[in-house]
Amino acid sequence: MLHRLVELLPFIGFFIVTFLLVAAAEEVGYRWASRRKAKEDTEKEPPVGAMVGATLALLAFLLTFNFGIAADAYHARRISLSDEVNSIRLSYMLCDAIPEATRTHCPEVRDALRAYVDQRLRWANGQPDPKGATANELIARLSKAAMAVGVENPGSVDVFLGYVTRVIALNEERTDVQERSRIANGFWVILFVVALLAFTAVGYHGAVAGTSRSPVMLGVALAFSAVVMVIGDLDRPGEGFIDVSQQPMIDLRDALAKSQP
Repeated sequence: MLHRLVELLPFIGFFIVTFLLVAAAEEVGYRWASRRKAKEDTEKEPPVGAMVGATLALLAFLLTFNFGIAADAYHARRISLSDEVNSIRLSYMLCDAIPEATRTHCPEVRDALRAYVDQRLRWANGQPDPKGATANELIARLSKAAMAVGVENPGSVDVFLGYVTRVIALNEERTDVQERSRIANGFWVILFVVALLAFTAVGYHGAVAGTSRSPVMLGVALAFSAVVMVIGDLDRPGEGFIDVSQQPMIDLRDALAKSQP
């Protein structure tokens, strides 16, 4: 449920909601301690400060953990894009290594690869596919043409077929890292629960220490909200400010277009 809420909120909205929750938690903690202090001044600042420090350390650990998951997924998307571009390029080029007399199906392979590059760019940009040009349909076209090449050249085009197979495998791999490698709902829930508890404790500590509401508390809330927004951005590929550049695939599309006879 929380993960769905994260997806529905725009990034600025996600930042604002996080900031408001954290700031409210600080204020609740401050008022709670102020009321207790007005009734009985028995609580000492050093023990409270030690407990707040421990809670903030746990929050820092959870932030690092969630950021690590999102950053690893971002890196995996970059690697899979690079692998897919290289596999498509080599599959296209290796058609020239097939004996000319048995190269009858190479135009079909190359047409399918050019169309597939266009499809991958549409998919990365969230654009719909035209009829007959979905990833599965183009993979089927590519597989059929590559198998025909293999039948015509038994045992002599294994390298070519290996790269075509890699293109097919990377279709699923890129989909997996793009759409399924996300921070689990439970991690988001734990992060926000611990954050609210930690910032409530920060506000509580401020009142116990006898300080007024410091602007530093708002600064800490802003910093936390910004970090959480970055984690959410990394966890939502193709939507925010941080995304894997599709320039390698664009360059490949242009290069294949120029090589087309």
